[in-house]
Amino acid sequence: MSDPALINELQTRGMRLVDPSAGMESRRGGAGPSDHKAVTLGDMTVMVPVHTAPAFDSPYLVQAPDAEGMAEVTKNGAPMGKLRFPTRPKFYDLSTADGIPYSHIATLHSRDVLATTVLQTCIRYESRKKTCQFCSIGQSLAAGRTIAHKTPAQLAEVAKAAVELDGVKHMVLTTGTPKGPDRGAAVLAESVRAIKAAVDLPVQVQCEPPEDDLWHQRMKDAGADALGMHLEVVTPELRARIMPGKAQVSLEKYFASFEAAVKVFGRGQVSTYILAGLGDSAEAILETSQRLVKLGVYPFVVPFVPVSGTPLESHPSPSAEFMGSILKPLSQMILRGGLRASDIKAGCGKCGACSALSSYEKLGVA
Repeated sequence: MSDPALINELQTRGMRLVDPSAGMESRRGGAGPSDHKAVTLGDMTVMVPVHTAPAFDSPYLVQAPDAEGMAEVTKNGAPMGKLRFPTRPKFYDLSTADGIPYSHIATLHSRDVLATTVLQTCIRYESRKKTCQFCSIGQSLAAGRTIAHKTPAQLAEVAKAAVELDGVKHMVLTTGTPKGPDRGAAVLAESVRAIKAAVDLPVQVQCEPPEDDLWHQRMKDAGADALGMHLEVVTPELRARIMPGKAQVSLEKYFASFEAAVKVFGRGQVSTYILAGLGDSAEAILETSQRLVKLGVYPFVVPFVPVSGTPLESHPSPSAEFMGSILKPLSQMILRGGLRASDIKAGCGKCGACSALSSYEKLGVA
């Protein structure tokens, strides 16, 4: 079993690579775990920052991997053991009939999770006054590593190949927020319907709370197994400062939408993403999480990682101790509420690679 304290250390301090080209490709820009690299520690694959400011000064140094993908790790020169790099997915070698590489349509997260941002544009990102200051959704598009809108047919084609060639177990569909009151639910429903027609693969969809709660049922009817609506920040004043556009969707709206969504998807199949280290206190995060668990919403708390090229690129990561002060009691709270990462059908919480939370959960039921 992986040590959650070590995971906290690696995810807050990052790691330096002797050979940056070794192992599976790291991710730069885009949505989700950006500027990270997937590594397997014991029985768990985690995403660890490698292209961030803290990582450049990290005490953790990873040697070049051997032929089997195993690599030695040292901390300030002292041996720490070994980790494994997941192998490059086979579906990355394929392209669509019109020449678009599959890796521009969806990417492998962790070791068995397929993820994509259906719309790589966002009404928030396009305005300096509205953008979420931690977001880099436009970077991978500007760099030519993805396309602006992945069609349902493209997503279905890539998902089928990822399952057949690489044993992908579940999929995450997120999206930049488009204009309109559905806030992305419509394009997600259209996408998941096509994927489910092509391959039997559990899918989580992620969007801001739609104005009309009927969209929860529409996404479920299209084939979505789980839903993520991400708070990221829980203190009202901090929300308004760090994500001024997204903060226009109030916390009250989020919680009303959570309650409505749980009635459709069931307890534990609705989740939210909270970034620890942006200024919310541990008490505020745990208090909000208690409210979420009571509703049946899984609070997936992850350490904030500053992404190069964003307004918060110089913001410090939280300490490993701060993460432990949240994740350890949170794991107990989740278990008491009858929720756990392993019961989620698809999505970030089930994957768990961006946080030590699921490792704490395993310790709690060991």
